[in-house]
Amino acid sequence: MSAITRGSQKSQDTLAFLRARISQGDWAVGERIPKEPELMELIGVGKSTVREAVRSLANLGMLETIPGVGTFVRARTPVSSVLSQFLMDHDIEEVLVYRRSLEIEAAQHAAIHRTDEQLEQIREAYERLLVPGAETGSLGSLSSFHHLIVEASGSKLLQDLYLGVMSVLKKAISEGRVFHGLDDATQHRDHAAVLQAIEQRDVRNAAHSMALHVDRDLGLRVEEDMLDIQQQTERASTLIEAGFDS
Repeated sequence: MSAITRGSQKSQDTLAFLRARISQGDWAVGERIPKEPELMELIGVGKSTVREAVRSLANLGMLETIPGVGTFVRARTPVSSVLSQFLMDHDIEEVLVYRRSLEIEAAQHAAIHRTDEQLEQIREAYERLLVPGAETGSLGSLSSFHHLIVEASGSKLLQDLYLGVMSVLKKAISEGRVFHGLDDATQHRDHAAVLQAIEQRDVRNAAHSMALHVDRDLGLRVEEDMLDIQQQTERASTLIEAGFDS
C-alpha cells in the first residue's frame, strides 16, 4: 500500500491538503513551508498527523526536511518510484550523462517558453543561493534552481524524467559516490549566465551556459580518494574555446 493511501482518514486528508497546496504552487519549489505549529493550526490536526503527512511527501520527493532549518518544497509532483528504481539499476556515470542532456534541453525550452512569473521564481532561487551557507553541500536550493528551469520548459515528460534522475543522484551524493565539483563563486557565475540567457530568451546561450555548468558541477568518485570531474569533455572544451567559460 502506498504512502498516499496508508493511515487514518485524518492523515490522508492532511496529506491531500499539503499536496494540493504544493501542486497548485501556493508554496513554490524551493520555498520553506509553514512550521509544524502553523500547519497544525492551519489544518486543525495534531503534531503526529502533520509529521506523518510531511514524511510521506518527503518519501515522494515533494518535500525535504533539513534539520535546524525547515522543510522545503522540492517538486510539485511525486517522483516516480518505478523510474527511480529503473535508473538505479544503471551505472551512475550514465545517469550523470543523461542528467546533462535533460538540463541542456530544459534550459533551451525554458528560454522559449518561460513566463514572467516562472522567470521571477528562477531568479529568486538564484538569489537564495547567494546567501552565504545556503544549503551548501546538498542538492537543496541547487535542485530548486535547476528544477524551476525544468518546470519552465513546459514539458511534463521532461520534468518527470528529471525528478527521477535527481532522486538517484541525490542518493549517490548522500553515499559519497557523487560530489559537488564547483566552488561557490564559480557556481554563482554559472547560474548567473544560465539565468541571463533564459531572461533574454537566448536559446543558444542558454544551452551553452547550461552545458558548461553541468559538465563540471557534479563529479564521480571513481575510487577511494580519487575524484573524477568531467570538466574537459569535448563539449566543455569547445565551449571554453568559444569564450563561454567565465
